[in-house]
Amino acid sequence: MTPAEHGTTTDRQARAVRLGPRSVAALALVSAIGVVAFGWPLLADSTSGLAHSKDAPWLFAGLLPLLLAVVVATIADTGMNAKAIAMIGVLAAAGAALRPLGAGTAGLEPMFFLMVLSGRVLGPGFGFVLGAVSMFASALLTGGVGPWMPFQMLAMGWVSMGAGLLPGPDTLRGRGELWLLAAYGAASAVLYGAVMNLQGWTYIAGLGSGISFVPGDPLGENLTRFLAYNMATSLGWDLPRALLTVVLTLTLGATVLKALRRATRRAAFAAPVAFRP
Repeated sequence: MTPAEHGTTTDRQARAVRLGPRSVAALALVSAIGVVAFGWPLLADSTSGLAHSKDAPWLFAGLLPLLLAVVVATIADTGMNAKAIAMIGVLAAAGAALRPLGAGTAGLEPMFFLMVLSGRVLGPGFGFVLGAVSMFASALLTGGVGPWMPFQMLAMGWVSMGAGLLPGPDTLRGRGELWLLAAYGAASAVLYGAVMNLQGWTYIAGLGSGISFVPGDPLGENLTRFLAYNMATSLGWDLPRALLTVVLTLTLGATVLKALRRATRRAAFAAPVAFRP
């Protein structure tokens, strides 16, 4: 009998999807493009057009094939099949449904909790795709389509990807894992707000004040203004989002992780296909 036939603990333990060389290359490419998309106005001179509403359609057009490339690369590296795509579809729909529950209420967004836990179970590659697709679906659901949408997709993809990169995906369990995910969820909720502020700061509120973006000014001076802008306008939304993520992770996290791992284990994504007579 094989270990699988004995039903050992090792085989019953669901593991996050591993990153192969193709997956790493695809994630590095899409992340590099995302960093440039968010940060290029900081390096632009005073004569540059700074409206992200102009570059957002191009970013969105480039983001979709890059997301597909991440999926294809992960499948090529691990041999995963349509069951993984189906799981991402179900989780993305759940995330999109959760987002409107806190819309407009002090920044409370329960979908962060699900994205962090899903990224932890599915791994960074599929976690990135899940975060981006969930944000896209929620934008369609809530009518939140605009120049900010591709930036939201990237930022949420990074949130889920980061959860998949946390240490101990195969060994850390119990309260220790929940506290790790809660701490990461809180930090990522605050950083998500800061990154999205960077997208809008260069062309919206604060123009003409001491916390405004000044094209062509030294990078350090603009970053100092941005920090002040972020603290003045965003923390009232980011901190409640972080607190809700911590509370949901510590209270519901064990149940959700168990369900996600059970579904991943039964789907047997990494199991080789074998034909028996």
